[in-house]
Amino acid sequence: MVNLKSEQEGTNEETIDNQILHIKGNDDEEISFFDLFAVIWRRKAMIIIITMLAIISVVIFSIASIVLPPETSPRPNQYTASAYMLITEARVPVGDRETLLGHGLRMRPTYGDLALFLLGSNSLLDSVIDDFSMIERTNNEYPKLTRRMLRASLNARYNEDSGVLTISFINTDPVFARDVVNLAVTHLGNRFTELGIDRTRAELERLELHLAEVFQNILLLEEERRRLEHSVAFLPLAGGNLPAIMADINRATMESDAMRQVYTQLRVQQEELRATIATEIPMFQILEFAEIPYEKSGPSRLRQIIIVTFGAGFFSVLLAFVLEGISNIRNDPVAMAKLAEPVNKPKPKKEPQPKPEKEPVAIPKPKEAIIMTKMREENA
Repeated sequence: MVNLKSEQEGTNEETIDNQILHIKGNDDEEISFFDLFAVIWRRKAMIIIITMLAIISVVIFSIASIVLPPETSPRPNQYTASAYMLITEARVPVGDRETLLGHGLRMRPTYGDLALFLLGSNSLLDSVIDDFSMIERTNNEYPKLTRRMLRASLNARYNEDSGVLTISFINTDPVFARDVVNLAVTHLGNRFTELGIDRTRAELERLELHLAEVFQNILLLEEERRRLEHSVAFLPLAGGNLPAIMADINRATMESDAMRQVYTQLRVQQEELRATIATEIPMFQILEFAEIPYEKSGPSRLRQIIIVTFGAGFFSVLLAFVLEGISNIRNDPVAMAKLAEPVNKPKPKKEPQPKPEKEPVAIPKPKEAIIMTKMREENA
């Protein structure tokens, strides 16, 4: 029982000691937090001055960036002009769609991706650069650098759900931003037409070119026939060959009639294609051209002021702790003594210690000597 009581008393004493240490630890934590606050309070003037100087500087910088012209302003106002197009994807038959989904394949939009690629292509960017003489405008002698600058400012986003393609351009001149976007939209539509992706419209354009060519041939044949008929009236005076001239007149008349029939057939095909296009949704539709943006899209000067203010405050607090640490080191003689010690101080030489003397080693006696020694001790 006595042992049990002693063990229990020892356990209680250990518990009390742990509680006392825990209370002391909490007191140390409260003191450390108070010390941190005391450091900030002692150097509050420096923290306030640094923060106020940063605020005043960033406000002056923001006002200067507004007042100065865009060419010399460090951060001029930027304007974003946007245009919107609707790209209709090719319809996949129901059977093919079920087959693709059955194999786990995703039907990705093709024409939207193609539009994004064409907007970043060198040919389209070079067309925009040449139309606006952007090399002279930017005073840049390297066309590749001008192309890179245009590609960085010309942005495009494609929404797969709605099929809407948004083209935007950022510049300090709002009028120039609008013109660049509208020209890029026009060139993109022309590229789609040149590639022949919309087959119905491409076929209609080829048919219209053929119609114009046939109509021009009809006019030339009619002009030739009238010229030959006019030459028949002066045939007796000119002494020409009447049968040859009549043959030419008949040939021109027959070719003109054939061309008229071809023209009639082409006109019928043209009207059929126009009716087909009227019932279909075009693959590339311009929903809205870009307009002059009157509101700036950046930069956000309020956010700039907030970021600089918080950054200056954090820097000033950190500087206060650094200065406090330096002050504590200077007031600590032990730390200063360590700092005053030379870096390459020679190490003290160790004095040679005397070697310990070896104890004499006992030589074992032979067995017979041990027996004789025992016998003598017994006799004595």
